[in-house]
Amino acid sequence: MQAQRIHPGAYGALIEALASIYWYKKDLKKFIQTRAAEHPELLVGLDFDGYKRAFAEEFVDRLMADEEQYRDLTLTIMLEVAQMDSFLSLKRHPDADALLPAAQEAVAALGTWTDKYQGLVEEREALAAELAARRAQIEVQQGFAGKLAALKDQFMELGKMENRQKAGLLFEPFLNELFHLFDLEPRLSYVLKSEQIDGSLTFDTDDYIIEAKWWKGPVEVEDVDKFDAKVRRKGKNALGLFISVNGFTFGAREEYGKRTSFITMDGGDLFCVLEGRIALDELLRRKKRHANETGHCYFPAHVALAE
Repeated sequence: MQAQRIHPGAYGALIEALASIYWYKKDLKKFIQTRAAEHPELLVGLDFDGYKRAFAEEFVDRLMADEEQYRDLTLTIMLEVAQMDSFLSLKRHPDADALLPAAQEAVAALGTWTDKYQGLVEEREALAAELAARRAQIEVQQGFAGKLAALKDQFMELGKMENRQKAGLLFEPFLNELFHLFDLEPRLSYVLKSEQIDGSLTFDTDDYIIEAKWWKGPVEVEDVDKFDAKVRRKGKNALGLFISVNGFTFGAREEYGKRTSFITMDGGDLFCVLEGRIALDELLRRKKRHANETGHCYFPAHVALAE
C-alpha cells in the first residue's frame, strides 16, 4: 500500500513555524543540524549565514523533494514543533512579548496539519515495534537452531570415539547442555550416602531422576531393576528418566510394560530431537502421558511422530 503523502500546506506551515519560533539564526541552525544528523546530505550547501527564513525554506524543500526517503524524519520534526509550548529563543529577545503570539499562532497552524498525521506516526511506530519483535524472534530461533546443530555434531563425534569410557564421561555434560537448551533445569550427577545419581531435571513441575548409559549394547533388565528401585526410594512423587543410547533389551522393556516408575530414551529419540523433528520437552511430555495411560516405560520418538 502506498503511504499517504504529506500535504504541501503542512510543509508550508513547518517553514512558517521554524522561522517564527527561532529568532536567532544559531538556534535554528542547531535545531536543523541536530534533527538531520543521520542525513548529512540534507545540510550540504545550506547557507546558514543567509536569511533565516531562506535556509529554513531550503531545508524543508529538500525534505519535500524526496518525501519517500525523508517522510519519517519530516513527520517527526512536524510533530515535535507542533507540540512546542516554550519558546526559549524568543524569550531571550527584548521584544519577546510582541513576538510570542506570532510563534504560537504558527505552531497552532502546523498543529492543524499534524493532527491528521498523528495516527500515521503511531501506526509506523507500531509497525516498527512489530518488525523489531519479529527480528528478535528470528535471531533467537537461529541461535537455538545453531546450538542444536552443534549438539548434533557433538553427539556424532561421541559416537565415533574409540575410547568408550571417555565418551561415556563426555556424554553427561552433553546431556546437560541439551537439557539446558530446552529449559529443563538439569542438575549434574550427585552422590547420596548409599548411591550415585547421574543427575536430575525439573520438567512440568515434576522432578526426574536421571540415569544415562552409553554402553556397547542395550541395557539389561537387571540394570533397569536397580534404577526402578532407586526411583521408588525417592518417594511416590518421584519420576525417572533412563537414557540408554543403545537402547534396552526386549526383556527390560517387557518387564516394565505394565507398571513403571520411569520413562526411557534411546539414541533414536536423541537423534530425532537433535535433528529438530520433535522438541525435547514435547517428547518427554508424550512419553510421560503414554506411561501414565499404559504403564509402559517405552515410547519411541518415531511412534510419537507417527501419531
